[in-house]
Amino acid sequence: MTDRPDTAVPTPPRGVRLEWIAYPLAALVALVSAFLWLRPHSYAGLLIQSPSKAVAMDGLVFTNGEPADLDSFAGDVTLIYFGYTDCPDICPTTLANVAKARASLGRDADRLHVLMVTVDPERDTAEVLGDYVSHFDQTFLGVSGHPEDLARVATLYGIYVLRGEGTVVSGYDVDHTATLMAVDRDGYLRVVYSYDVEPEALASDLKELLG
Repeated sequence: MTDRPDTAVPTPPRGVRLEWIAYPLAALVALVSAFLWLRPHSYAGLLIQSPSKAVAMDGLVFTNGEPADLDSFAGDVTLIYFGYTDCPDICPTTLANVAKARASLGRDADRLHVLMVTVDPERDTAEVLGDYVSHFDQTFLGVSGHPEDLARVATLYGIYVLRGEGTVVSGYDVDHTATLMAVDRDGYLRVVYSYDVEPEALASDLKELLG
């Protein structure tokens, strides 16, 4: 009785050479790989198909008193958010998600700049705003200025702002558009996100924008 191996290597049909099978298979694998590699990135936010230059923040300043000059971030990616420090939920949620996304970028994190522009200059002094944003990440920057300049810039970015009446005890709330905006390396407004964008999805987009 002749011993037989547990597994037998199938023999191609008579007249069929192995390379006739291997070459088309390799070509198919290469085609699929190329498709996956070249497939456009799917953004978690709204991708602006015809982007325009991000509006200059003339008249606004960082909490250290320096002009809020977006051109100084050329070559990097900038995230812009309009909010206020007394915001009960949406603002801290957004900044916390951004902080998590930035933390996952590794060495590329230094090429990301995060700006929170206050919509409540009456209460958000430079000290208050600076302390607030640094609570989420030491690199985050607060932006403020005269109410007229802030209102003008907010309008140009499509941000709606309405101060509520409130009371002496509760204080007042500020209703505002809670979108997060990404400016690409060339200074163009590129993607708009809802406030609750997931950190993982945002990080994936940022890696794509950073290149």
